Amino acid sequence: MSRTLAEWLAYQERVNVHSIELGLDRVREVWQRMGAPAPAKQVITVGGTNGKGSTVALLEAMLTAAGLRVGAFTSPHLLDYNERVRIDGANADDAALVASFERIEAAREGAPDGSVPLTYFEFGTLAALDLFARAGVDVAVLEVGLGGRLDAVNIIDADVAAITTVDLDHMDWLGPDRDSIGREKAGIARAGRPAIVGELDPPAGLLEALAACGARVERAGTDFSVERHEDGWRWRHRDGSAMELPDPALAAPVQYANAATAIAALHALDLDTLTPSAFFAAVSAGLHEVRAPARLQSIGGEPPVIVDVGHNPQAARALAEWLDAQPPARVHAVYGALADKDVAGVISALSTRIDHWHLAGLDRATPRGMAVAALAAILQRTLPQASFDTHADVAAALAAARATAQPGERILAFGSFFV
Repeated sequence: MSRTLAEWLAYQERVNVHSIELGLDRVREVWQRMGAPAPAKQVITVGGTNGKGSTVALLEAMLTAAGLRVGAFTSPHLLDYNERVRIDGANADDAALVASFERIEAAREGAPDGSVPLTYFEFGTLAALDLFARAGVDVAVLEVGLGGRLDAVNIIDADVAAITTVDLDHMDWLGPDRDSIGREKAGIARAGRPAIVGELDPPAGLLEALAACGARVERAGTDFSVERHEDGWRWRHRDGSAMELPDPALAAPVQYANAATAIAALHALDLDTLTPSAFFAAVSAGLHEVRAPARLQSIGGEPPVIVDVGHNPQAARALAEWLDAQPPARVHAVYGALADKDVAGVISALSTRIDHWHLAGLDRATPRGMAVAALAAILQRTLPQASFDTHADVAAALAAARATAQPGERILAFGSFFV
C-alpha cells in the first residue's frame, strides 16, 4: 500500500538513526542506481551561512523572468514540505513527491550490499534532483543544506557556485572558525568553473580552498560591485558591464548584496540565449517580483508583525541594520531559539534595539529547541537590564506581544524557522 506524503516523511525521520550524516558516498550511490540523470541543462549551487534562501529566490525570479524553466530546491520549509521543491514557480505536489520517494526507496533497497541509509534531507535532495530531471528544467538552483563539501547537493557538479556569506554557525559540524567553515563551503566549487563570493570580507580559508580547487573566483567589491543611490542602485562588473536597477522587493539592506551575488552568478552562467537588453529586463523584473517568505516579511496587523528567520549573530546584525533604518518605534521581540545556536551572540547584536523581549520555548516544537528558562537565563546574563517575559511556546509569546504592543509600535518575531 502506498504511503501518503506525511507517512513518507515520518518514515524518513526514523529510518536513519542520524538526523544529520554528512558525506556523499551513500547519496551518490542511490542517485547512480536511479540512473543519475542531469537535473537540468545548467545548475547553480548556492551555499553560505546566511542569504542562501534569498539568493535562490532572486535567481529563480530572474531566470523565470528570462523565460526559462527553473527548478529550485531549498530547505528547511516553513509550513509545508512541498515548499522545498519548486518547478516553474509552483511547489511540487504530494503525488509527485510520493512517486519520487518510491523510486528512491527502490534504488536504496536494491543496493547489492543491502539497503543504503539515507537521512531525511538526503531523501529530499534526491527527490528534487529526480523531479527536476523528469520535468526537463533549463536551470536548477540548489541550496546547500549544511556546509557544502559533504552536503548532499554536492553530488551534482554545478556550472556556477555562489557562496553568499561565511560566519559562525553549525560549528560542531563545520569547524571552530570562519576559515574552517569557509573551506567547507568552498567544496561546492569546481575546477575551471565560476565561483561567486558575495561577501566583501571573506575568510582566507574560503579563498585558499577556492584557489586550490582551481575555480574561477569572482568576488564582491573586486570583480562586481553595488553602488546605491537615491533612485535605485547600480550593479557593475569588472568586464565593463553595468546596469541601473530598481531596489529589490526584499526588505533588508543585506538584500542588495544577495541580489548582486545572484546577478553575478547569472552573468557567469553565460546565458547565450539572452541579449544584453533581455538580460537587463529579466534582472529588473526578478528584483521586482521576488518573494522570499519570512525574510523580514510583514504579515500585517496593528501594530504590524514582522517575521524573519534570522537565527545566528550575522543574521541578527542584518536585522539590527534594518531596524536602524526604520522610523523610530518601540520594538517587541518574539524570540525562540534552537539549543545549538549562539543565543548570546544574537541577543548582543540586537541589544538596545529591542524594548521588550517575549521569550518563547521551542522545546515542544523540536528536540533541538531551547526551553524558555534556559533562554531567559542567557538573556539576563547578556543584557542584565533587559525587559522580558517568558512563555511556553511561540503562540503564547505572540499573543502576549499583540496584547501589550500599542499602535505605532512594532512586533518582530524571529530566531528560527520554528518561530
